[in-house]
Amino acid sequence: MKYDFTSVIDRMGKDALAVEALGQPGFPARPREGFDAIPMWVADMNFPTCPAIPAALKARADHALYGYFQAPEKYYRSIINWQRARNGVRGLEAKHIGFENGVLGGVLSALSVLCPRGGEVLLHSPTYIGFTSSLENAGYHLVHSPLVKDEKGIWRMDLADMEEKLAKKNIHAFVFCSPHNPTGRVWERWEIEAVAALCEKYDVYLVSDEIWSDIILAGRHIPTQSIPALRQRTVALYAPSKTFNLAGLVGSYHVIYNDRLRHLVRKAGSVSHYNNGNVLSMHALMAGYSCEGALWVEELRQVIRENVDFACDFIAEHFPGVTVSRPQGTYMLFLDCTAWCERSGVTIDEVIRRGWDVGVAWQDGRPFHGPCHIRMNLALPTARVEEAFRRLKEYVFHS
Repeated sequence: MKYDFTSVIDRMGKDALAVEALGQPGFPARPREGFDAIPMWVADMNFPTCPAIPAALKARADHALYGYFQAPEKYYRSIINWQRARNGVRGLEAKHIGFENGVLGGVLSALSVLCPRGGEVLLHSPTYIGFTSSLENAGYHLVHSPLVKDEKGIWRMDLADMEEKLAKKNIHAFVFCSPHNPTGRVWERWEIEAVAALCEKYDVYLVSDEIWSDIILAGRHIPTQSIPALRQRTVALYAPSKTFNLAGLVGSYHVIYNDRLRHLVRKAGSVSHYNNGNVLSMHALMAGYSCEGALWVEELRQVIRENVDFACDFIAEHFPGVTVSRPQGTYMLFLDCTAWCERSGVTIDEVIRRGWDVGVAWQDGRPFHGPCHIRMNLALPTARVEEAFRRLKEYVFHS
């Protein structure tokens, strides 16, 4: 490979939540003596980013004036070209694109014009914990429609359940996650078309989180707005942060084709005078959304596919009673430990603690509405993933 996905990099002392938060309240515990920590919880990567990005940041930082700025035409052209090359998007113009200080902030700005505080918002469960916390803190009432596994173990939308809730609860806003976090499901076109039919029937607007859309392991990403019925009733949110490990730079963007909706969302985002761009995150996006960035992403996806294949095969062979639906996108696993816990007489709390004790810093899946689940990040050098599963076999899933 041209790029480095094998080096194990010490992140301590570099402000990394993934390792420096261990042992603090609400975060995975530090490992016991004799084990180092393998960060497999928060959804950032343990790979150095595409080299074009730090090069661009250094070049801009060398010009030691960081005052007020405006995004150049290149910024918008980078997004337009990236979306066209990767997702087949046509008709995207600079006017449709707007900066967001994080995807969750964009979700809240959109909901503020689509749904009154105290109103009901549809989401799928399992549910990304960031949706739960931010929406509940903002005063929205969450209505969950559970995803269900089909006979092949693939997570599917329960369209009948969704329709029943839209009809009975008079819901007009739906926070959609594509690809889905935490299950890793990449929706097929017919599934999104079925969502579109429900949105048209019940006059529902979609807020679509597509932050994971570059990390596709099987199939292809279908932009929600590529479905004609959803183009004018969707706020789509993207960012280079998951793609290139740039969450600490803070720089997302929305795509809104509906002129009136775009005006209202931008106005809502401007109320706090906080939703402004960052000159360095802008240069990071332009460097990532490049030919070099595209090559780097292809190598990244190969590494993640190999890690996912290893992990899923290892679980099937060595952890009877633990099930996982092989993710089609993202770099997260969502382990269901229900049968293993029942057979072994071990609680999910004990399973999680055993992992933490030996340095497997994975994440409790219950806040994601997985009652006996664990969320696990595989965006690490393969040697670290293999070591984590060796420890799980020896110390965790052994009874």
